[in-house]
Amino acid sequence: MPDVTTPYATGTPCWVDLMAKDQQAALDFYRDLFGWQGQPGPAEFGGYAVCMLNGKAVAGIGPAAAPEGMPEPPTVWTSYLATTDAEATQDAIVEAGGTLLVPVMDVGSLGRMLVAADPQGAVFGVWQPGEFSGAQVVNEAGALTWNELHTSDVKGATAFYGEAFGIEVKPVAGNDQYWELHVGGRAVGGALMLANDPPGTPPHWLTYFSVDDVDDCVDTVVKRNGTVLAPPFDMVAGRMAVVADPQGAPFAMIKPKPR
Repeated sequence: MPDVTTPYATGTPCWVDLMAKDQQAALDFYRDLFGWQGQPGPAEFGGYAVCMLNGKAVAGIGPAAAPEGMPEPPTVWTSYLATTDAEATQDAIVEAGGTLLVPVMDVGSLGRMLVAADPQGAVFGVWQPGEFSGAQVVNEAGALTWNELHTSDVKGATAFYGEAFGIEVKPVAGNDQYWELHVGGRAVGGALMLANDPPGTPPHWLTYFSVDDVDDCVDTVVKRNGTVLAPPFDMVAGRMAVVADPQGAPFAMIKPKPR
């Protein structure tokens, strides 16, 4: 079911957000592309906007900000993995060889978060729910549908995410170039080698949003000054494309084949 009514299991991607140099422009772009509704939030939360799709939380967009003396963070979508104990997960990440970028912090009564990088350098967030569990709708047009790790070392990533989150990384039958991330016996994401990306691309997590018509959405991206990184193509899971928004944040769109 698209509506999420139970807590996400530890290790499951549960939320995505974007820190944009021009927050309002980003809100306008994703409104036009996916039909999201969102506006800058309270100053106590840095103006962070929770975007809604048909009244349900689907993603976050905030204004990019850097600590004094530090460079601005890159304009990218960040995938958050669920946990029931952010402090314990933080310790496990460091013990497994990850790098802590933003230590555990409270987000009011909504929950607790941290940001880290795996040993290969792919950045991700961690979310411990309080009043807010994460995306309230997934796997429908305009909503999050898949999170994919692009890594330089699948074996190393397997060890790290297994130790830190209990995620199992399993090869896909008949495809020696793709792996699935499993939590509780269920596929919750994917992984592939960076060799499939343009030269110089760093390890990263790629966010996939579901759409009804990939080609039409790509046209919308282009008309609103976005960039096409991989034109629409058919693959085993459906028809997809990889694009970047006008501020440079890459993401994928897919029209999944019927399950």
